[in-house]
Amino acid sequence: MKKKLILKTLVLTLSLSLLSPLTMASYAANSTPKSETATQNLPDIQAASALTMDLETGEIIYCKDADGKRYPASTTKLLTGLLLAENREKNDELEYTKSAKAQPEYSLDINYMHKTIQVGDKILADDIMKGLLLFSGNDTAYVIADNVSGDSKTFAELMNKKAKDLGANNSNFVTANGLHDENHYTTAFDLSLIAKAAFANPWEKETMELPKAPITIKTSKIILENRNLTLGKKGNIAGKTGTTVEAGGCLVTEYDRDGRQLIGVVLKSRQLDNADMTKFNDMDAIMDYSYGVSKETYKTSGENVGTADVKYKSFILFGPTKTITVPLKLTQDVSYYKNTINDAESKINYTGTDSSAWNLLFNKNTKLTYSTRNHTEEVTGKVDISLGSIIKDNLIIYISTLVVIIIIITLISLIKNMASNSRRKKSRYKSIYNKRKRN
Repeated sequence: MKKKLILKTLVLTLSLSLLSPLTMASYAANSTPKSETATQNLPDIQAASALTMDLETGEIIYCKDADGKRYPASTTKLLTGLLLAENREKNDELEYTKSAKAQPEYSLDINYMHKTIQVGDKILADDIMKGLLLFSGNDTAYVIADNVSGDSKTFAELMNKKAKDLGANNSNFVTANGLHDENHYTTAFDLSLIAKAAFANPWEKETMELPKAPITIKTSKIILENRNLTLGKKGNIAGKTGTTVEAGGCLVTEYDRDGRQLIGVVLKSRQLDNADMTKFNDMDAIMDYSYGVSKETYKTSGENVGTADVKYKSFILFGPTKTITVPLKLTQDVSYYKNTINDAESKINYTGTDSSAWNLLFNKNTKLTYSTRNHTEEVTGKVDISLGSIIKDNLIIYISTLVVIIIIITLISLIKNMASNSRRKKSRYKSIYNKRKRN
């Protein structure tokens, strides 16, 4: 009997030993961290840097190394075109210049006019804009630079000033057309800000929306085709392409799906040749993700989000002015698009209030501001103040005041008693005196 019991115990122990790894494996498979699950849902792209932004709110929805230094190639021409639109009119005539003639292909002069454009020839500004944004002519960028600023160096200074004005603080532009220079660089985030301004300019935007367009040089009519190969597909309504060996495949677009506009930036994607669709596939992937993803909860209602310093007088209308530090709590959930930028830079701010602590006891609601890069919104919260916290903050003053009041009341009572005793004594003396007088 004893031997059977020992044998059963050994069998049970061995069985548990064999099954336990399977049990642990099953547990591990079902307890994948949420962050890993979220990462698996991110788009799989070839681009080294990418970003999507809501055009209306400025919210960054998706980002991949959005602050990494990248070469923009011909997406530079978004900024060049913007400066043309801000400094010239469509019907202005621009002079073809020596520096434009010196540019390599792709250029209108080399690829279309077989080097017959002469320095000094006049071309309509609108045709130059089309040559810049549809065909991506390198010479057209220098026509713009020379006609707007006098020379390309001065134009580069104008480009950098405009970029800084738009908030693109981590960029530096050297060439008007984006041909490679070690000191000519941007970031996906900076380029999104430049793109937003470009898409907001009617002349530049309507040019990028064209699948093809005729232009006239001298007496020749040329039909230019847009190099944005997915224009009109999946919501792609406008954009600018770019590529150099160093920059890889670059693409900046605006998408519109069901009335919602997003800006997309793809930098340093694969670009084997002009037929390589990788950067376009990358763009579709990040746009599909961005239109489909939902916001996640950043902070929940009732959560502490900081403190507020509130001034008040100890006795409501008089007394020393004091400052009390009280908690701030949300009265709503705050949501955000989860990505590395928003995770690092999201915060909730309190701008302060003129109301005293006494007033806040009866109306604790206040306005807070949720902010992250390129986006702010108002959220609701409350100043979590209580009568007990005010009393605690003034305990010494209140006790001292109470002691003084008690002393004053006691003194008044003593004085009254003394006065009352004095009157009684006088009355007694007067009564005795009157009795003696009658006798």
